[in-house]
This record gives sequence, C-alpha cells and structure tokens, in this order.
Amino acid sequence: MRKVDPARYRAKRRSIMDAAAPLFATHGPDGTSTAAIRRAAGVSSGALFHYFPSKRAVFVALLTDEEGDNADRITAARTHEDPWQALLDLVEHLAAPAGSPVAAGLVMEGLRQAQRDPELAEALETDSDTELEALTHLVTRAAREHRTEPVLGPRATAGWIQTLIGALFLRAATEPGFDAAAHVRDLRALLSRLLGCTTG
Repeated sequence: MRKVDPARYRAKRRSIMDAAAPLFATHGPDGTSTAAIRRAAGVSSGALFHYFPSKRAVFVALLTDEEGDNADRITAARTHEDPWQALLDLVEHLAAPAGSPVAAGLVMEGLRQAQRDPELAEALETDSDTELEALTHLVTRAAREHRTEPVLGPRATAGWIQTLIGALFLRAATEPGFDAAAHVRDLRALLSRLLGCTTG
C-alpha cells in the first residue's frame, strides 16, 4: 500500500482550495458547481473527492482553520517572549487577509451561509473563540508585564480588537478601492495609542 506524503497531500488540498476561493467569493456555494471547482483546480472528479468529500467541505475548509495556519501562529504568539509585540503581530496576521478581495468576499459569504447552516456557524464560532482566547491571553500578559495599560479588562479589550478586525473585512468587501493594507497599519497604530503601550 502506497504511503501518503502529508506535505504533498496538504499542498494539493491547498491548491484546490485556492482555485475554489474566487468562485465561492463571486458566486457563493449555491452558484459554484463541483465541475467548476474541478476545472479551476485542474483535477478529475475522483481526485477532487479524494481530497474533499463534497463541495461544501471545500467551502468550510476555506472559512475555518482546518489547515492549522492560524493555530500555528496562535501557538507561536502565546509563547513569544514579548507579549505586546506578539499581540500586534497576531492582529496583523488575522487582519491581513482583508487585503484580498477574494478573502473578504469569502468572509461575507460565510456569514450569510452560517445563518442557515448551524454546523458551519458552530465551526466559525469555535475559530472565533480560539482567536479571542489568544488575544485575551496576550493582553493579560502585556498588562501584567506593564507593556500596556488597557482601560477595559483583557477579555473586553480582546473582544473590541476582534470587532475592529471584523470591520476591516466588512469594509474591504463593501467599499470599492478600500486600502486594507494601509488600514491594517493604522490598526496597529490605533491599538498602540488606545492601549497605552509602554516601553519600560
């Protein structure tokens, strides 16, 4: 029996997801056929279903952290020696995809689909809770080490940071010409000012 190379398997899954992303962002899951995904990815039907059991599975994988990308960044952030720098870097990582029209469109489509798909809604909530917990942890550490002086408690502060990140995706999806990259930089500066970052 031939062994599966995990790295190659993951890379192929990612290539299919990347090919499907603009289709879902433009047409939504209902308007995107399995055949369209197969053609965009350049794979046969058998190959597509080898990596994903259904069209919906591709869509869910794009919206959640099935590949573990965010999990890896969160783990690194939580153990970083400088919690303030780790907080800013994690915020930038979570907000950066807003610079992609495809990513912003996917997020909006995901929110629409979640209203009628409880399983998807639960998966998105789980990812959101994981991110919130990590942000709360970093705000707590930064305050304890006197790197920041938030007006609100750590969890409330983390919640507002999440809200600001979400607003970037909303604006990127609805405002033509929205410069998400510039606004991510502005978000870092805003957090430094609002949280009263210190250097001591």
